[in-house]
Amino acid sequence: MENHTIRKAVVADAKFISLLAKITFSETFGNLFRDKSDLRAYLEKTFSLEKITSSLKKEENVFWIAYADELPVGYAKLKKRSPVPNSSFHEAAQLQKIYVLKDYLAHKIGTKLQDALFKEVQTLQVAQLWLSVLHTNERAIGFYRKHDFHKYDSYSFSIGKEDFVFNIMMKTF
Repeated sequence: MENHTIRKAVVADAKFISLLAKITFSETFGNLFRDKSDLRAYLEKTFSLEKITSSLKKEENVFWIAYADELPVGYAKLKKRSPVPNSSFHEAAQLQKIYVLKDYLAHKIGTKLQDALFKEVQTLQVAQLWLSVLHTNERAIGFYRKHDFHKYDSYSFSIGKEDFVFNIMMKTF
């Protein structure tokens, strides 16, 4: 029986979160990149140890890290104050990241990370929590729908030579 632990991350966890971010992003989206150098450049720019360390130090960010038998297997990131794009919802928070290693998805660690994040959002007294999800990521969209998120809008985003469409999903608190 595996022992699962979720806790708020500290700066010393940056190395684990950086590695988890690179692996989980590659597991989730790597197949969508025709040019792997675009993927590598994005991973290094977005999830470098320096960038994660800096992000962990910012007061507006809260990170959680998930462990299974003392091994880091997932993480989540909340931005406490982040208005919903293209909306009048200015008092909102953003679920920026929630990723779990593929081999641990069936362990409901994503739900545990999200539950910890929801508790934090309730203390912020914001009305809306929003996130972006790739419009073709049916597994993630289903997960969020199950937790009362609904599609609000969509937008396009490019990484290297690839163009992606993301759904903005929102939950009311």
